[in-house]
Amino acid sequence: MTEPRKMPSQTGGLSFFEDMHPPAADFRADILAGLSKPQKALPPKYYYDEEGSRLFDAITEQPEYYVTGTELELMRTIGPELRELAGEGALVLEPGAGSSVKIRTLLDALDSPSAYVGMDISGDHVRSACEALAADYPSLEIGALCHDFTQSLDVAALPLSAKAHAGRRLVFFPGSTIGNFELIDALALLKTLRGWLREGDALLIGADMRKASEALEAAYDDEAGVTAAFNLNLIARINRELDGDIDADGLQYRALWNPYRSRVEMYLVARRDMHFTVGGERFVIRKDETIHMENSHKFTLETFQDLAAKAGLRSRKAWVSAREPFSIHWLEPAGEAC
Repeated sequence: MTEPRKMPSQTGGLSFFEDMHPPAADFRADILAGLSKPQKALPPKYYYDEEGSRLFDAITEQPEYYVTGTELELMRTIGPELRELAGEGALVLEPGAGSSVKIRTLLDALDSPSAYVGMDISGDHVRSACEALAADYPSLEIGALCHDFTQSLDVAALPLSAKAHAGRRLVFFPGSTIGNFELIDALALLKTLRGWLREGDALLIGADMRKASEALEAAYDDEAGVTAAFNLNLIARINRELDGDIDADGLQYRALWNPYRSRVEMYLVARRDMHFTVGGERFVIRKDETIHMENSHKFTLETFQDLAAKAGLRSRKAWVSAREPFSIHWLEPAGEAC
């Protein structure tokens, strides 16, 4: 086992903040490459500028968007079981640290967790989120990590106390974020997270489930138009940061359920033929041509557990909400990944 580094002095109430300097994304190159494909596509990781983050928070409050409320309700219901499974003194790791409501719900359910480490590719975001958490949990060891969670991580090297390192590691990955990855990439991510775990550790992960197409399409295309605005905000960002002249009024947002790939697919559809420039490059989009924005895969218990098994993870326990079908899985290391 790698020896933990000496703990740095506290800052902002945190036990530590560490920048692992994840490779910077090339916004211009990624956007130009996506617009040059036969099926135009924009990388969804660029949704989250300041306005995009605000709009996403608003999406979770729309009546059609069941995911956040359903998962929180289920977490509160299974809290006593999570407490028993995790045991006393767990070290909680959250890749892509997001909703403070969810992590607070988990921490409140656990038996004297020893430490929490939030991580995100945006150092400012994760540091701010973890400092807010530290203010409300002064007795909990809390660290923040600027890190790309799709990459490997030496958890034993994190500058935490010996007590924290002695606890069961519980990796928390809520929100069905796993469904936003192509299945081959979702498998790769599960293998990466599996690499953070020792025998007896666990991954607690949310996975949305298949349901009626009407409910799915409404969830990703709300009546108030917030999800549409969220997608069109990326066009505004491209125009602003890459000297683009895409006419957003010429694009219409659409979300479609694809039962053959078991996913909701999100597109911007051209209302008319359009010529535009981005980053000095010229592009054409024809009437009814689409720009692929994002996917959200939906699972059954069996399909998700099969995916996890290929990553070397076995399901010890799975819970399904009584309202809209949504699942939370307690996965533990089992053998080698396929």
